[in-house]
Amino acid sequence: MRVMVMVKATEASEAGAMPSEALLTAMGRFNEELAKAGVLLAGEGLHPSRKGVRVRFIGNSRTVVDGPFAETRELVAGYWLWQVRSLDEAVEWVKRCPKPHEGNCEIEIRPVFEADDFGEAMTPELRAQEELLRSAGLGAEAGAR
Repeated sequence: MRVMVMVKATEASEAGAMPSEALLTAMGRFNEELAKAGVLLAGEGLHPSRKGVRVRFIGNSRTVVDGPFAETRELVAGYWLWQVRSLDEAVEWVKRCPKPHEGNCEIEIRPVFEADDFGEAMTPELRAQEELLRSAGLGAEAGAR
């Protein structure tokens, strides 16, 4: 199963505080462990929300809203995409992760939808399209949600 592992933002990360050399080194070692175990598929840190935008869909209109966004605890400061056997395995990996921020912080783990989760709506043609995109490193399922 694939899981998205999201490092939640803090006031410091939203203010643009950069990680220390020690934290970058520890995270680098952790990422190497993930890669050697065949768990790590992708992962990156994200700039603060003030550098981002949101696009709201209301009816047929699209509205662009510039950051920053208010609810810091709802924001993501970084992420990993992992391939694991179970949610429990992902939890065990996160428990080994270096603490990503000073002070209190949180990491959220959520399963990624797989083609089978869509039932009959995922026709053989759509399944073939998804497999083609995934083989090119471009999963399309995310756009359906």
